[in-house]
Amino acid sequence: MRQIESKKLILASHNAGKLKEIRQLMEPYGFDVASVADLDLPEPEENGTTFEANAYTKALAAAEATGQIALSDDSGLCVEALEGQPGVYTADWAEKDDGSGRDFGLAMQKVETALQEKGASAPDQRRGYFCAVLCLCWPDGHAEYFRGEAHGQLVWPPRGELGFGYDPVFQPDGHARTFGEMSAEEKHSWTPGQGEGLSHRARAFAKFAEACLG
Repeated sequence: MRQIESKKLILASHNAGKLKEIRQLMEPYGFDVASVADLDLPEPEENGTTFEANAYTKALAAAEATGQIALSDDSGLCVEALEGQPGVYTADWAEKDDGSGRDFGLAMQKVETALQEKGASAPDQRRGYFCAVLCLCWPDGHAEYFRGEAHGQLVWPPRGELGFGYDPVFQPDGHARTFGEMSAEEKHSWTPGQGEGLSHRARAFAKFAEACLG
């Protein structure tokens, strides 16, 4: 495992929700963190078929463009009754038909419609999980990967206005509220040295922190 030798890190994401969450998780470690959005760098085309491939594409582009170590996140919602969809195409399901941007209310409705078409109404028919893969990449192309998953069920209608993306329809195992009803602290439920956390991103980050941040 290659170690981080600098306190500077580039976050390879333009997603405001992801950037906020990763910055919150990084805060205890005293890193000087900038994002590709801060630096006005373009988004690379993501055409991978796995979370790992897309995470690497983003991290490598950021590392090569800045000459610094970059950390990326590729994540998505995998629904069992839908054979793992939307999966790596989670953000694509939110694309508006007119190409004017993303609407996650529309995306959540698409998931619900697909579940209804499958006759998936009972809780055990509506199982799914969020997956997050963090990729830490150096300018020379070397990369390390950290994967986290949070399992639960899909609820309808959406509940809560916190979080982002599909959070309002995802109720994690062992909880009566959705991610959309939880504060960031509750959703992650993780601090350094305190287990694996609750959210998929916190679980991936816990592995990253243990391996690379000490």
